[in-house]
Amino acid sequence: MPHQSRLQATTRYSAAVTLALALCVWLVDLIFRPALPAPLIVAAALLTVAGMALLAFWSWGSRQRMQEGVEQLIGAAERLSRSEFSQPVASSLPGHLGLLQRAFERMRIALHDTTYSRDYLHSVLNSMSDSVFVAAPDGAIRIVNDAAQRLTGYSAEELSGMGIASLLATTVEEGVDPLVAARENGETVLRTRSGQTIPVSFVVSTVATAAEEFAGDIFVARDITERKRAERRIRYLARYDALTKIPNRMQFQHLLQQAIARARRLGHGVALLYIDMDRFKEVNDTFGHASGDRVLELLTERLTRALSSETVLGRLAGDEFALFVDGLSTEGDEAGEQVAQLARTVLDTVGASFHVSQQEVILTVSIGVAFCPRDADNVIDLIRDADAAMYYSKQNGGNTFAFYSPEMNAAAVERLMLKSKLRRAVERDEFVLHYQPKVDLHDGRIVGAEALLRWRLPGHGDIPPAQFIPIAEENDLISAIGGWVLERVCIDLKLLRHAVGNPGRIALNLSLKQLRHAGFILNCRSLFERHKVPPQSLELEITETTLMADPRRTVQMLDQLAAIGLHLSIDDFGTGYSSLSALQQFPIGTLKIDQSFVRDVADDPADATLVRTIIDMGHGLGLQVVAEGVELARQVPFLRKWGCDLAQGRLFGEAVGIQELLAQLLAQQAGSPAFAATIAAASESALIA
Repeated sequence: MPHQSRLQATTRYSAAVTLALALCVWLVDLIFRPALPAPLIVAAALLTVAGMALLAFWSWGSRQRMQEGVEQLIGAAERLSRSEFSQPVASSLPGHLGLLQRAFERMRIALHDTTYSRDYLHSVLNSMSDSVFVAAPDGAIRIVNDAAQRLTGYSAEELSGMGIASLLATTVEEGVDPLVAARENGETVLRTRSGQTIPVSFVVSTVATAAEEFAGDIFVARDITERKRAERRIRYLARYDALTKIPNRMQFQHLLQQAIARARRLGHGVALLYIDMDRFKEVNDTFGHASGDRVLELLTERLTRALSSETVLGRLAGDEFALFVDGLSTEGDEAGEQVAQLARTVLDTVGASFHVSQQEVILTVSIGVAFCPRDADNVIDLIRDADAAMYYSKQNGGNTFAFYSPEMNAAAVERLMLKSKLRRAVERDEFVLHYQPKVDLHDGRIVGAEALLRWRLPGHGDIPPAQFIPIAEENDLISAIGGWVLERVCIDLKLLRHAVGNPGRIALNLSLKQLRHAGFILNCRSLFERHKVPPQSLELEITETTLMADPRRTVQMLDQLAAIGLHLSIDDFGTGYSSLSALQQFPIGTLKIDQSFVRDVADDPADATLVRTIIDMGHGLGLQVVAEGVELARQVPFLRKWGCDLAQGRLFGEAVGIQELLAQLLAQQAGSPAFAATIAAASESALIA
């Protein structure tokens, strides 16, 4: 290498000069001192040679040190050229080479600091989840981070030089710069390499620098696909029911308002049908809310298929639905017939059986109909009127429809009043119990009674259970009322047993909600012990529909009740869907024939056959049979002929208070059976006829 050659030449030159000088000195000395002895001359020669050797050795060491220093400088220069700045440059050479080494070290430190800042910046950018684009003033992309490459699908090399505006996929008005619009809106849509569009938030910052080569803008984009999806979901849920996927109350009212405005403009009519499922609470209580939700889904699917595309269906709340049709005639009769046919379609559609938890369930609905503009000319009043008509249908047994009339609003106000006052009825001791005697059809003797609940509301008189029990069930008041009834019966039964001894069994009705209450059996035990009433003196009546709602679960509860000594009976038998095999699995002791079959038993052959069959079936199962609703004397001979055991109804008088029942039992105990004459008179009238 050139610098090594120069060092070697310098070294040889120095050694030669030194040797020449030594020889000269030696020759001069020989000339001017001829008389020097030979040994001295030899010694001088040796010293000269030794000096020359030392000089040569020193020159060689210096050359080696200089060569190592130069090689270090060469290595440092090569490392700097490879951007390797971590190893310091040694500073061991003297003179100019040492200065050069120190200059290299300062250069290394400066480059190390600069490179660290650049790498740190790249590391920070690539660690960001947001996409960063650094562009020149003309929009040409200069630098991107890894997130930008992942977002767009382009590599850094492909993005370099690409215009940032070319990545935007938004549509703007003519003459509007999409980049300016994105900057103002803070959002835009990017188109990826594959053609996919991605919504992003878009923030732009200008690089503040005096150097033109570094001027430009920094664009930061964040993928907001999930946020946009959530916003769409929120907007959807604000207008549509999440379960049934049909308009919710808010959206339904909005669509109804539009229909009313359209009808007003065109001179047409609008019909609103308010739909409420009958006894849907029993489905939730029996099979659980998940099964109830599934029923609502199936109901919606059925109605959607059955209704025309012009009909708007919505879910207002829980098991309440509504639908409306517009474009109707304003003539009452014509529109009424159209809507009546629509209501019958809804009833038939809902009436088909549902299969819930491998059980067949029959459900019905009550429908109220109101017309615009005849009944109301705005959304709120129209829904209120249809709701009032729906409750009128429900009070008439359900599974029917009714057209609104002004009188229904008064009934709705009355129902709201009852609802508010019912909550305090127990606290104010407004409930009373009346007892309807059960009469042995063989001799007319009172063998027990059924407790009938009445609500004695101040200023309104006695309110029958059919009017307030549905309200209690809807508002979760039935358990409190049922608990009051059970305790009152225990108190009255204790009184009867103290005065009469054996007054027979007192029966009371049991709701499904009470039966399934977790503490019902413990509460029964506690009441019996506190009032010292034997459980065998009480009879719990359960309707056939309740019994068959969830047979597997119900039979377990009834077995526990029977185990503590309670007598169990099936109420309203014949109105449900129980089978002989189903009855055999329940611990039932009494069968009560529904009054709808007993009413015409002496006149209608079909009812007579049905009642006779029930009596035979009950006896075949070892059950006692009771006929409900016996009001006419001519019903008695038929029931006696076919072996019915007991009867109850107005033929034996109205239900009475506990003191009147006590008086009847005391009189019977002192003399003949209380209703022996009634039975005898009925039998004689049948013979005369």
